[in-house]
Amino acid sequence: MRANQGIGKETAYQLSLRGAKIIIGCRDELRAENAIKEIVSRNPNANIIHIKLDLSSLQSIRAFVQQIYENETKIDLLINNAGIGFTPELKTADGFELAFGTNHLGHYLLTLQLLPLLRKAPKARVVNVSSMAQAFGRIHFENINLRNGVYNQSDAYSQSKLANVLFTRELAKRLGPDSTVTAYALHPGAIQTEWYRNMNSRVAQAMARIMGRIVGLSVERGCQTTLYCALEESLDNESGFFYANCLRVHNMPTNSRDDKSAEQLWHLSADLVQLEDHYKLTKHAWSTTA
Repeated sequence: MRANQGIGKETAYQLSLRGAKIIIGCRDELRAENAIKEIVSRNPNANIIHIKLDLSSLQSIRAFVQQIYENETKIDLLINNAGIGFTPELKTADGFELAFGTNHLGHYLLTLQLLPLLRKAPKARVVNVSSMAQAFGRIHFENINLRNGVYNQSDAYSQSKLANVLFTRELAKRLGPDSTVTAYALHPGAIQTEWYRNMNSRVAQAMARIMGRIVGLSVERGCQTTLYCALEESLDNESGFFYANCLRVHNMPTNSRDDKSAEQLWHLSADLVQLEDHYKLTKHAWSTTA
């Protein structure tokens, strides 16, 4: 998980209290080291390490995965919680729009390449931290990188968060009902963290900061739905759904339960990241309903 700040760090701390061995993947090594120091200061028994991971770089993801395979025999839980957004128009190292490339493609590649290790655990879960912003999203298949003057911060973020939901849905379908690996997407709530720092307007930053303090959850409360999806035993028999406030959301927007778009996004993502054949996951004949 990306755990150098906000709910990622708090989630790592909470899992450390439960005796988990934790590997955090972060681009900023200094921030990662500081986060680990803070977690260990709160829980001296924490078993936690950092491996460098830049989710906006396909090369970095593959290097991270290689290190995991060299040192681990199985993975019980993968939490994908990158949430970059509201930035000026920027590209990843591979030329993708930054939010889509990081929040979706990065998670897609990481998950598919780690799936063999997830399958080696008796039970394993993939938890994708999305957002209620997914309800306003649309996958711009005709212009996935929002180029040619159509880039908008909100549209880019919402597209990436909708992609998280559709990826979770399609992953569950392809794994099938008898899989030992299950997948969940969630909205953590409005968190009092630094997400507003990427806004390119000082006025917008100030307003978002004020609203975050008024209506935002603390990171302790904000990570509860992540922990619920990661640990709640009653979820063993469901997969592919979206959760908020530790409850499954049943009335999802049409875009968020569009199986055709989910499959199209899956194939597009595989092509964009040049997913190796041995990591590809064939379609399973079952479906989720939400």
